[in-house]
Amino acid sequence: MVARPLTAKDRAAVKRLHGKGMSRNDIAREIKRSPSTVSKLARELGLSFERGHEVEAATVARKADLAARRAAFAERLQDIAEREADKMNAPTLYWEWGGKDHKYAEKTAAEPIAADRRSIMSVIATALDRSLKLVPPKDDAGAESRSVIGDLIAGLAADYAARHGGPPPEPVEPEATADDAP
Repeated sequence: MVARPLTAKDRAAVKRLHGKGMSRNDIAREIKRSPSTVSKLARELGLSFERGHEVEAATVARKADLAARRAAFAERLQDIAEREADKMNAPTLYWEWGGKDHKYAEKTAAEPIAADRRSIMSVIATALDRSLKLVPPKDDAGAESRSVIGDLIAGLAADYAARHGGPPPEPVEPEATADDAP
């Protein structure tokens, strides 16, 4: 199959559609050319389809959306664990259906039997474990702040050492004067 020669009309269309913000593939469909041909024409015309900044912004937004969804789901899991914990001491209905006469019987116990309590505890443990994995607790925000400040000071000290050939001098305590007396 012989390729159709590129025309001034193709070049003008690529320039016009690129100016409208269309993607390379959309332009290719519009002018019925391959995406590689559109890229070649764009290069010739000094145009670019670089979208790094758009992709980066979309990635940041997507990560924020996912973090919010994880937090919401962790909250749902916490709710499940709490509802299950409420069942540990609640009256529980036990029933059976069967026998040769296919009779239905039920009994309400003051609380679940041991096997059911183990099952409830398993559900609670699983829900809490997954909740904590989705959104780990922040026990000490102060420690995190101190870590950031420590990292900042270490970075400044390293920068100073790189520029001045050694560590920064130790701070000097100002001498006390009569004005400083209590």
